[in-house]
Amino acid sequence: MDHTQLLLVVVLIVVIAVVAIAIVVMRRRRSGRLRERFGPEYDRVVKQEGDARKAEGVLEFREKRREKFKIRPLAESDRAGFASGWEEVQSRFVDDPRGAVTMAENLVTEVMRARGYPIGEFEQRAADISVDYPVVVENYRAAHAIALRHGAGKASTEDLRRAMVHYRTLFEELLNEPEVQKKGA
Repeated sequence: MDHTQLLLVVVLIVVIAVVAIAIVVMRRRRSGRLRERFGPEYDRVVKQEGDARKAEGVLEFREKRREKFKIRPLAESDRAGFASGWEEVQSRFVDDPRGAVTMAENLVTEVMRARGYPIGEFEQRAADISVDYPVVVENYRAAHAIALRHGAGKASTEDLRRAMVHYRTLFEELLNEPEVQKKGA
């Protein structure tokens, strides 16, 4: 091998090493950004997918999907109406916990719709709001799971109380945030 060929091989090895390092750095940045943005939801999706790269693809897909939504703040009159509706839901809990949980779920869905989130099946709704509310989305999932158990007659009054607390947490986030934060922007 002459000097020119040797130099070419060395340059090629250096280029391959630089590209490999760049890929590793980009993946770490991507992982760090997604972990920071999604918090506990990142860990939940990694566990669900069984692979960090697949999970990160899912989360990035959610971000891209979310960018297409026209999320808007609530008008003050809508905010007041929803707050009044929540007071009614809470007062109903004493006499009818099961009915109150159903009303709470419906009210949360209505606030989501008013804010501009698409209203489809539950898992898609949860995935959609996880982009803007990655911490409280777990409350939404927990409340929904209790509501499903209640529908099957397998939820205690204490379970229903917990569902109300979970729904209230998301409800307050949706209601009181004047406009969606521009995360990652």
